[in-house]
Amino acid sequence: VRVLLFHLLSMNHLLPSVCVCPCVFECLVTVCVCVCLRPKPENAVTIAVSSRVLFRTETEQKVYEQKGVEEYLRYQVEHENEPFAPGPAFSFVKALEAVNARLRELYPESEELFDIVLVTYNHAHVGVRLINTINHHNLFIERFCMTGGSSPIGYLKAWQTNLYLSADAEKVREALSEGIAAATMFMSNKLTEVSQTQLRVAFDGDAVLFSDESERIFKAQGLDGFFQHERDNEDILLDRGPLKDFLASLGKLQKKFYAKGHRLDCPIRTYLVTARSAASSGIRALKTLRAWGLETDEALFLAGAPKGPMLEKIRPHIYFDDQMFHVEGAAEMGTVAAHVPYGIAQKHPHKKSLNTGK
Repeated sequence: VRVLLFHLLSMNHLLPSVCVCPCVFECLVTVCVCVCLRPKPENAVTIAVSSRVLFRTETEQKVYEQKGVEEYLRYQVEHENEPFAPGPAFSFVKALEAVNARLRELYPESEELFDIVLVTYNHAHVGVRLINTINHHNLFIERFCMTGGSSPIGYLKAWQTNLYLSADAEKVREALSEGIAAATMFMSNKLTEVSQTQLRVAFDGDAVLFSDESERIFKAQGLDGFFQHERDNEDILLDRGPLKDFLASLGKLQKKFYAKGHRLDCPIRTYLVTARSAASSGIRALKTLRAWGLETDEALFLAGAPKGPMLEKIRPHIYFDDQMFHVEGAAEMGTVAAHVPYGIAQKHPHKKSLNTGK
């Protein structure tokens, strides 16, 4: 019944999310339908997520790599009633949906919500298994983009995507080059339990929220040169980084909760977790955020200390960093970390590799 209603209602220009509860009394079937209108892209905070980071598909990927596309498609059809297990982006997406539920309670008519788009290079044949998996996990994802092997970047622009998460580093770099906030996600062998009621997002500073200007100075002139540069330029704003606008989108939704008296129990919480030291280089970062009209709920200046233990305490649903060293350190402590392949740090070899199932 749910599938039938979805197809009927999706003919409307407002694509709904349909929850169906059938109750049978003797020969009478009563169907209770709850319809949540999907927001228009220009009003929503659109999160595009690759199927291979939302779910675990390592077995299927091996079939594709070892036996080719035709056998892969056959395998998917044969197993279409077997749901995929949750992947690294799963808890993040669930947290987005929890925020949406709170927003709909406070603003029933508002379209300022998170809108999740499932992006996959798969052929449409695989769509049945993906839909079955989404229903199995009680996710509300109605927008799909199945490209059949083609690049999804053009579609991301059409969706007015605010954030793209994938495990394909090449496509992530392509998205960044087109001005789309993007990051590469990895499957960790250890995952820390995260909040079910509050979305927590943590950001590195340089080359993530800010440009890589200061990172370049550090690479060229060392730590002393970096400190001097920051003191000399304390009142000069840093340029924007690739995820600055995503932080702004989160802040916009936070303010909707603040307006209803929910600052202290806001279901969105943001963190700045940076290797900068507070006294010698932190002030420029804070002044830049303030001038942009942005803030993070918490700011941790670690002065070069490992980020993993702090992130283990925060337990974010996702942490963004431009350096694989920090991504790996966070993952080892059970944090879902995403790599932003932007800036001067990408010219240096990675310390080691993580599992990169897309």
